[in-house]
Amino acid sequence: MSASPAILWFRRDLRLDANPALAAAMARGPVIPLFILDPADRPGAASRWWLHGSLEALGESLARLGAPLILRRGSPSEILPALTAETDARAIFWNRLYEPHLIGRDKALKSALTAQGIEVESFNGSLLAEPWQVRTQSGDPYKVFTPFWRSLAQMPFPAPHPAPKKCAGLSPLPSDDLASWSLRPSKPDWAGGLRATWQPGERAAQSRLAAFIDDAMVGYREARDIPAAEGTSRLSPHLHWGEVSPHRIWSAVEAATAAHPSGAEAGRAFLRELAWRDFAHHLLFHWPDIARENWKSQFDAFPWKEDTAAFTAWTKGETGYPIVDAGMRQLWQTGWMHNRVRMIAASFLVKHLMVDWRRGAEWFENTLVDADLAVNRASWQWVAGSGADAAPYFRIFNPVLQGEKFDGDGAYVRAFVPELAKLDARFIHKPWAAPDAELSKAGIALGRTYPKPLVDHGHARARALAAYEQIRNES
Repeated sequence: MSASPAILWFRRDLRLDANPALAAAMARGPVIPLFILDPADRPGAASRWWLHGSLEALGESLARLGAPLILRRGSPSEILPALTAETDARAIFWNRLYEPHLIGRDKALKSALTAQGIEVESFNGSLLAEPWQVRTQSGDPYKVFTPFWRSLAQMPFPAPHPAPKKCAGLSPLPSDDLASWSLRPSKPDWAGGLRATWQPGERAAQSRLAAFIDDAMVGYREARDIPAAEGTSRLSPHLHWGEVSPHRIWSAVEAATAAHPSGAEAGRAFLRELAWRDFAHHLLFHWPDIARENWKSQFDAFPWKEDTAAFTAWTKGETGYPIVDAGMRQLWQTGWMHNRVRMIAASFLVKHLMVDWRRGAEWFENTLVDADLAVNRASWQWVAGSGADAAPYFRIFNPVLQGEKFDGDGAYVRAFVPELAKLDARFIHKPWAAPDAELSKAGIALGRTYPKPLVDHGHARARALAAYEQIRNES
C-alpha cells in the first residue's frame, strides 16, 4: 500500500535547500507543494513584484524534481482542508512565520486540521533560533541586542539539509496561473529599475551569497557604510522570501573564515548583522505591539506633525538634502536602499520633519523588496528613539556631515540625483552653499532644477530636541 501524500505549504521559504518542512514532507510520502495567495495578506507593491519572480523560479525548480507547484488563491482555512479532501493527503507541513497575526492564524489552522485527523507539523525555516530559545540567565527575553547576540552566537545550529535531487509528486492538480494574480505592475509598469537590479529566486540567492563571500566579505567592516560601494551582501530580499536559509548563510560564512582566518573579523561582523534580523523577530514575538505602538510609552505624547507636503517631498527624494534624496530615489528605482542611508533618511523624516515613524515604516513596506515587518518596525523605532535598545533621541544625524563622511566624492549622490552630477565634490552635499558661479557651471538652479532644503538643519535639530525634552519632563 503506497503512502498517502503530504502537503508542503510554502510561505516565505521559497527554496529547496535547507528547508526542514520539505525534508519532513518527503519523508512522509509523495509531496504536494502548495502556495496560497491569501487576500488577507497585503504585501507592498515591490514585494508583490518580487513574489512573482520567486514563485516562478520555485515552480521551475519543483517541476524539474517531479513535484509541480500548486497555486491557489483564497483563505488557507478553506484551501487546506479542501486540498486534503481532493488528494487524500493526511499530513501538512510548513515552516513557521512569526508575525503576531500569522501566529494566531497558524495556531487556529493547526487546531482545526488536527481535529479533522490531519497530521500537522511546523518547523523553523527562517530564523537562526526560535524567538523563545534565546533567553537571559533569568529566563527572560532579551531587550538589548549585544547580549542577545552573544547568547545567540554560542548556540549550536543544525546542519542545513541539502536540496533534494528528485521529489515524488502527484499527477498535475488544478492550479491558478501565476500571471492571473497580477503581482507585477502593468499600467504603468514602474518596475524597470527592479528588473535591472534584481533577479528573484533561489539560484540567484545562492549566486549572490557566493559572490559576497568570494569578493566582498573580506572588506565588509569598512565598505558596508559606503553607499556607492558594493560592500554589503544585498541578501535581505532573498532572506525575506526564504530563498536562502540563514543557517546556510551562517554555515557558508563560517566555512569561509575557517579556510581564510584573516577574514574572521569581517565574517563575524556580517553574522552580527544577520543576528539583528533574529533580534527584531525576537522583539516582535515577545512584544507584538511594537509593530504599531511605541516601545517607550513616553513617545505616545510626542508632538508629531501632519505635514503632508513635507512627507511627499521626502518620498520623492526632493528634500533638498542630497544624501537623503539619493536614498529615497534609490528606493523608488530599485526597491532597496543602502542600510546607512536608510538610517539617515529615516532620521531626517522623524527628527527633521517630525513625521511619525509609522508613516515612514509604511512607505518602506510598500516600496522595499525586503519589506520584513519585524526588521522594518524595529529599525524605525531604533532610529526614532522610541524602541528597544534604541539610539538615543538626541542622536540626530546631520545629513551634510553624513554625506561627506560616507560619500565623500559624491559618487552615490551623482548616481541617483543626476541634476547634481556636475557639481564639485566640495558642495555636492550642500549645494545651497555653492557660489553662484559653481551652480551655474553645473547647470543647477536651486528651487527649480533641484529643491532648496525643506528645513534648516540647526533649526530642525533644536525643534526636535525641545519636543523630546518636553515629553521627557512630562513623563
